Amino acid sequence: MESLYLISFGEIALKGENRPFFERILMQRIKQALRPYDENMRLQKTHGRIYCFTKASREEVLNSLEKVFGIVYISPAISCENHMDQIKQTALEVMKSQNYAGKTFKVETRRPNKSFPLKSPEVSREAGAHLLRNLEGLKVDVHKPEIQLDIEIREKTFIYCEKVPGPGGLPLGCNGKAMLLLSGGIDSPVAAYMLMKRGVEIEPIYFHSFPFTSDRAKEKVIDLCRVLVEYSGHMRLHVVNFTEALKELGEKTPDDFLTIMMRRMMVRIAQKTAESVGAKALVTGESLGQVASQTLEALVATNEVATMPIFRPLIGFDKIEIMDLAKKIGTYDISIEPYADCCTVFVPEHPKARPNISGVHEAERGLKVEKLTELGLKDIEIIDVKP
Repeated sequence: MESLYLISFGEIALKGENRPFFERILMQRIKQALRPYDENMRLQKTHGRIYCFTKASREEVLNSLEKVFGIVYISPAISCENHMDQIKQTALEVMKSQNYAGKTFKVETRRPNKSFPLKSPEVSREAGAHLLRNLEGLKVDVHKPEIQLDIEIREKTFIYCEKVPGPGGLPLGCNGKAMLLLSGGIDSPVAAYMLMKRGVEIEPIYFHSFPFTSDRAKEKVIDLCRVLVEYSGHMRLHVVNFTEALKELGEKTPDDFLTIMMRRMMVRIAQKTAESVGAKALVTGESLGQVASQTLEALVATNEVATMPIFRPLIGFDKIEIMDLAKKIGTYDISIEPYADCCTVFVPEHPKARPNISGVHEAERGLKVEKLTELGLKDIEIIDVKP
């Protein structure tokens, strides 16, 4: 049996003449999310809403759409004709599906269809009175109800009680592509989520340094990508063999500058890779002042080697905020597994926290930067990650 879901999108409705572009991408993402469960599902668009008709189970629909960027909430709904008697009976049917006994309620009506003869408050009063006459144990509370029954009168009337939150933001793919410098830590997967929420497709790049870091560290990064693809549908992970470059950095760089040198080399390699896949920016999980390589001076030193923007969506977050978001999106438990990446293994005892550019240039003088960059770009492994 086919069920109906009302899908609400918030920010997209404010896009003016560009709104059809965003709506079209959002509908594509909804179809992509539900296709494994119902190839014949149907979508219908109206102002501020998408109607989804599907035979997929409630659990499949909600679990899938809760991770589609651009959706504000999903509401299992029942529709009826625009006649007051049918509206009252449908409202009764919807309320009966709730655990209503002993609870307070409110009816909220929206009437985009102004040809309907009754105004919104009148519809709410009539529907509410019908519920009180036919259901025992209900009480009205218009300020803080435990159950809110929503009625939307459009070309038909749609009635629902539940609003299952979506992630909000903009549909993935409407704002181009960026390359994420992905480690196995807590921060960078959260940074990916933040950029995806703004409509940016993410291609992650990971710097692997076997045998200094184990293959389990690489598997950990793949596991993080598997969580992220629940929101994106597909992801290409670029794995750089960073071992030889790292050896030379370790041999020819002053110890206190090693972290900065690693970051600059990673940015050079990531940028070249980004250009090859059509990405327009780099993304990192850096948060200002969190560690020595994330002071303002260190970030300036890192930025110097970039010719494309570096987005740092977590720049003003503290660690607790980042951890809370990692738990919410499902990456935290993987990130805290004890398999370190090279940025953790090769942290010097006394890293340079506030390097000046002239000192950075001096530390880098003995390096063959172009050769090391080409070495890092050689034989990059690409892993297609799917849900």
